[in-house]
Amino acid sequence: MASIGYFLSGEQFTPAEIVDQARRAEQAGFERLWISDHFHPWNDAQGQSPFVWGVIGALSQVTRLPVSTGVTCPTIRIHPAIIAQAAATAAVQLEGRFVLGVGSGEALNEHVLGDPWPSVGVRQDMMEEAVDVIRLLHEGRMISHHGTYYEVQEARIYTLPEQPVPIYVSAFGPQAAELAGRIGDGMCTTMPDAELIKIFRESGGGDKPVQIGTKVNWGRDADAALTEAHRLWGNEALPGQIAQLLPRPQDFEDVMSLVPKEMIGDAMTCGPDVDKHVGQLQQFIDAGADEVYVQQIGPDFEGFFAAYEKDVLPALR
Repeated sequence: MASIGYFLSGEQFTPAEIVDQARRAEQAGFERLWISDHFHPWNDAQGQSPFVWGVIGALSQVTRLPVSTGVTCPTIRIHPAIIAQAAATAAVQLEGRFVLGVGSGEALNEHVLGDPWPSVGVRQDMMEEAVDVIRLLHEGRMISHHGTYYEVQEARIYTLPEQPVPIYVSAFGPQAAELAGRIGDGMCTTMPDAELIKIFRESGGGDKPVQIGTKVNWGRDADAALTEAHRLWGNEALPGQIAQLLPRPQDFEDVMSLVPKEMIGDAMTCGPDVDKHVGQLQQFIDAGADEVYVQQIGPDFEGFFAAYEKDVLPALR
């Protein structure tokens, strides 16, 4: 049976709000937590972007739920050796209940130090080498690595969990799903794509976990909830590789103006209809997800957590 987790949005909420949502999620019966890892929000309306590793430290003090990053880019903005140390510390703080989700990133976050933005194939090669570096360092011995993209000289991580941190790989297309199956301890995505999951499993993923994240806006007024979702998260409906290529939140605001409100209504449930909320999550379970993470976009967290605790989560179980 798939487990249902809560998706903490670092793009939209302050550290204190994220910690409060994690508490509420555990009380409401959610089983896991996903947390985004960004330098920028997608647009200025979202308005936040705290450093994820500081927030995870705070989460470790208020929840017993497992936490995954959804997802960290370990290739450009932060060197994989530093990600290795951060992930190891997070796993120690969470007493082993931590998964490092990794992806090839977006220019939005990774261009900030002036590095060039490589092609998709190069970014995936970089991520594969970065995962190798992280795993080497998680062995707890002194290592040196002289690779195509990364240099590590005589480095050792001393604060380590009892077991190596699982690394799940993000996939949004066949090439990435094959890579996730080949190198990942699991896969993460945001699409109910049974074919993508099949590629992952046939490429070496086997019965390893698949995580999928999705968004809703629970609110008593469905039209108002849709308007709010479109204002904050119109970027969810952008086609192709646009989301990977644009460098500034302002650029996303500009192209979001081309996304009709109806497309957001098709992409996520807005309003109080329990059956629609259940149906949205069920499609991810039917596609083969082992873990589904749902993010509440709007301000009515009282209504959201009450409805999910009383009606939505029991229906899915």
